[in-house]
Amino acid sequence: MTASEFQRARSPEAKRLREAAILEAARALGREHGIRDVTLTDIAAAVGMHKSALLRYFETREEIFLRLTAEGWAEWSDALTARLRESADPGPAAVARAFAATLAARGPFCDLLAHAPLNLERNVSLDAVREFKLATLAAREPIGAAVRARLPVLDEQDVVDLVATAVSLAGALWQIANPGAEVAALYRGDPRLAHAVVEVEPRLARILTATLTGLVAGASEPRP
Repeated sequence: MTASEFQRARSPEAKRLREAAILEAARALGREHGIRDVTLTDIAAAVGMHKSALLRYFETREEIFLRLTAEGWAEWSDALTARLRESADPGPAAVARAFAATLAARGPFCDLLAHAPLNLERNVSLDAVREFKLATLAAREPIGAAVRARLPVLDEQDVVDLVATAVSLAGALWQIANPGAEVAALYRGDPRLAHAVVEVEPRLARILTATLTGLVAGASEPRP
């Protein structure tokens, strides 16, 4: 869509198309450069708008990326629940592997997960935060149902803790695993820094397996 088309658009459908174009531009820039380095000016330029015009649709860059995070939650929820339902492998390790594989395959989403609590939720309106939290709640519900179908001893709080642990770790591990080309070369070039080289999926699967094993073992004990 050209700048003149943005200026002429007046209908609700045109507004929806503008917002979609802005979100898609931010998604592409975030994938290419990382969320941290994408500015509102970058996004505006990518869609052929002046920054002041873009602000008619989104109040801040954080609101744009928070919307993308909500979309990421919905897409990941669909992928994870499908994998859990299709898997014939029982037990905590299989559930942990499903979480790890579906998160590790979504690097841009992991990047967003790391930034959401640190800054994306902090420079937006309360309405935007409410909408985001409700979106994550809606995405978590089918995950909870799929997990408890595989591990029925778990209760709702167990699943809440599992999902919170998984997304927090995925966001942090992705950042550690993607430090930038020069720092990555430093880690790989110095044997003393080998511990800093992280592979997200196996590390996440191992930690989540231990977490789930503990939750399952503790499910038979009296709840506080």
